[in-house]
Amino acid sequence: MRKMVYRQFSFLFFFCFCLLSFSSSIPHRCHEDESISLLKFKKTLTVDPSSDRCISYSYPNMSSWNKSKDCCSWDRVICDEMTGHVIELDLGCSRLVGKIDSNSSLFRLSHLQRLDLSWNNFLNSHIFPEFGRFSSLTHLNLTNSFFSGQIPSEISHLSKLQSLHLSDLRVGPHNFKLLLQNLTQLRELDLTYVDIYSTIPLNFSSHFITLGLEDTGLYGIIPESIFHLPNLETLDLSSNYQLSGYFPKTKWNSSASLVGLDLSGVNFSCNLPESLGYLTSVHSLSLGNCNLRGPIPESISNLTRIESLYLDGNSLNGTIPSGMFSLPSLSYLSLGSNQFSGQLEDFKSNTLVWIQLQGNRLQGHLPKSIQNLVNLTTLDLSFNNFSGSVDVSLFSDLKQLSYLSLSYNSISLTNEKEVKSSLPESLEYLRLAACDVKELEFLRSAKKLSDLDLSNNKVQGRVPDWAWSTWNFSVSNLNLSHNMLTSMDSIPLQSGYIIDLRSNFLKGSLPIPGNSTAFFFTSENNLSGEIPSSICNLKSVQLLDLARNNLMGAIPQCLGNISSLQVLDMHHNNLSGTLSTAFGIVSELRSLNLHGNELEGKIPRSLANCEALQVLDLGDNHLNDTFPMWLGTLPYLQVLSLRSNKLHGSIRTSSIENMFPQLRLIDLSYNAFSGNLPTSVFQHLKAMRTIDQSLKAPRSSYIESYYQDSITIATKGMDREIVRILYLYTALDLSSNKFRGKIPSILGDLVALHVLSLSHNGLQGQIPSSLRNLSSIESLDLSVNQLSGKIPQQLASLTSLAFLNLSYNHLQGCIPQGPQFHTFENNSYEGNDGLRGFPISKGCGNDQVSETNYTESALDHDQESNSEFLSDFWKGALMGYGSGLCIGLSIIYIMISTGNLKWLARIIEEMEQRIITRRRKKQRGQRYYKRRNNRF
Repeated sequence: MRKMVYRQFSFLFFFCFCLLSFSSSIPHRCHEDESISLLKFKKTLTVDPSSDRCISYSYPNMSSWNKSKDCCSWDRVICDEMTGHVIELDLGCSRLVGKIDSNSSLFRLSHLQRLDLSWNNFLNSHIFPEFGRFSSLTHLNLTNSFFSGQIPSEISHLSKLQSLHLSDLRVGPHNFKLLLQNLTQLRELDLTYVDIYSTIPLNFSSHFITLGLEDTGLYGIIPESIFHLPNLETLDLSSNYQLSGYFPKTKWNSSASLVGLDLSGVNFSCNLPESLGYLTSVHSLSLGNCNLRGPIPESISNLTRIESLYLDGNSLNGTIPSGMFSLPSLSYLSLGSNQFSGQLEDFKSNTLVWIQLQGNRLQGHLPKSIQNLVNLTTLDLSFNNFSGSVDVSLFSDLKQLSYLSLSYNSISLTNEKEVKSSLPESLEYLRLAACDVKELEFLRSAKKLSDLDLSNNKVQGRVPDWAWSTWNFSVSNLNLSHNMLTSMDSIPLQSGYIIDLRSNFLKGSLPIPGNSTAFFFTSENNLSGEIPSSICNLKSVQLLDLARNNLMGAIPQCLGNISSLQVLDMHHNNLSGTLSTAFGIVSELRSLNLHGNELEGKIPRSLANCEALQVLDLGDNHLNDTFPMWLGTLPYLQVLSLRSNKLHGSIRTSSIENMFPQLRLIDLSYNAFSGNLPTSVFQHLKAMRTIDQSLKAPRSSYIESYYQDSITIATKGMDREIVRILYLYTALDLSSNKFRGKIPSILGDLVALHVLSLSHNGLQGQIPSSLRNLSSIESLDLSVNQLSGKIPQQLASLTSLAFLNLSYNHLQGCIPQGPQFHTFENNSYEGNDGLRGFPISKGCGNDQVSETNYTESALDHDQESNSEFLSDFWKGALMGYGSGLCIGLSIIYIMISTGNLKWLARIIEEMEQRIITRRRKKQRGQRYYKRRNNRF
């Protein structure tokens, strides 16, 4: 009986167990409310099929999201097997476009544990406090999804959060300390490019595995505790330029786990420590631009697992340890822009893929072991002191090599083997500037070249036909400047983007490149003939530099129709005719330089359409027009040179309220402008009226990395070429015109001026004392006018003044004395007979000794033979209150009759000075006795 009961009980137990097991294996269906929420969320989004933000990623198929299927079976939706609640939503790289607002049905999925919306386009969406509803969330990834605004404090309430990725978002500051304090389970944190603007908290959770804080505005000092987190594998604090730090002097607690360390851009200002040798697990170490100095410690050879080592942009010196080239796993080595010297040791490991040693002081021959680096793709040894001959065969067997730069060393590239060697076919970037290259034969097999720099070499004659056919569809950047090329009928490059042929000996007509060209340089050659109209086929050209040739004829009018054109430089040619180019209203023209041609007629008013124009140089032509006041409407115009033309008339007041707001350099010299100086223009020159101490060089544009604006101005008594003058140099040159009237005192408001020239006009009146405000002035030229009166004593305060020319005016009185005025010589004042004092004469003003010396100098000056005569004259003149008066008058009569009036003027002046001196002595004596009597 017992056996039967036991069997029944066992069977019942087994049946219940199977039933339970069967029921648990049946997946629960998605909850209807969550299914509806997902479908509503889908309706607020669209899919952009053209998006290529995640090319290698498999995009989800959201077409599976429909009512006919259980939502737990939808693509990228994962449900809990026991409860059926949606716990994971992975929509990363889904090409989604839309806006998520605070009422989004997404926030109804309250059981979510993982949410990935990364790499989509939720533009103008905010990280709303509603994200705090996901109380079970362990992983949140919003990377590069265009969320903006503030990181809400509710994020810090997600106490179960283990992974938070918010990188590449335009979100504002957050209380970083509070965030880390509450998220105690956090293991992965990536806030790359998020604006934190905070110091780094002292206490970190020991759970941290990954910390990504690149370019987050962190400042202060890195707490050393961050280097001792026991589980830390990846730490990235790079590009926080206000952050400083100190390396641990002993073993790092994290050294056993640390795999990646990036501190690039952090200021350490110290030597590399020996303790780096403890990071034996590290695979990637980046310490570029950290202000490091001293040698590389020998302990670096302990990093046997390291694959990437970046120490570029520091002040490291000494020789490169030979052990670095024996590291068994090292693939990427960047030591560029340091101060390493000595010879380069042999490479003993063939794992190297990337070597950058540019910008150091390395010397000697290139090691032959380079030819053994069979995996090498990049080799940059440029800007060093390597020397000797380097045969092309050194690189012939490097079949993976795509980037090679040996530019600016003292090497000579040769190809001397019996069987001529060639560079690898894999080569894409080749830079051999200043490598004594004479021929191109070694390039025959390089059929994938994209960037070729052979500038500053000795390539002569013409480029061979095989080269053009080889480069036709591959080369986009070609630099053959500063060679000895003599002819080039055409430039058959279908893929050419930048073509630089500057400073050769090219003759004949202007060669026209392919239509894809954006940057075309042929300046400083001997090209002649007219500019063909076919140049206007370059519909995408941004820069045309044809300067300093012998080109003639008219400028093709069609150039004004190229909307992409930003720089047009044709200065110093023989171009003629009227400047009839019509610039369209969509013009992007930034710089126009036609200086030194034979152009006639008027300045085209269509230039007013060029609202981006910054530099306009039409100087040294034959333009015949009045002043183009309408140019004052150009909002960015900084440089205007119209010198040496036939411009005329007065510069009249304009009704334009905001004229020339950015103008910093204006040269109207050598024209025929008349009337008064243009006070109305001076009132508007805002850029000249303020000195901005915080002004920095603007970030160079892509064009400016290849081309620099320049202009020639007269400064410090000579013509000087100013390069990159757009943001600092200020000058006003109105010399050699027909201006009349007084110098307006408002010129003293142009306090940013470095150069002021008003010479060779008909200006009258006194020099305004307001010029003392020109604290930055370096060159002041007011010569050859009709100025009168005294030189303002206040000008002695101009401590930056290095050149002064006041010659040939009607100035008189004492020359101001001061640190700068003591450096000026006689020619600064010649032609002003009424001036006295140093350097013209010794003594002026109230100084007794100086006046005595001045009198003696006047008596002795150039007149040794007349010394007795002068002595007798003084005796007779000073006895004028008696019988000596007749003798004195007789002497005066003799001087007048002989025409020696200069002697008379000087004598009378000396008499006045002596009388004044005696009077002042008497007055000082009287004041002295009066003070003495009062004291007692």
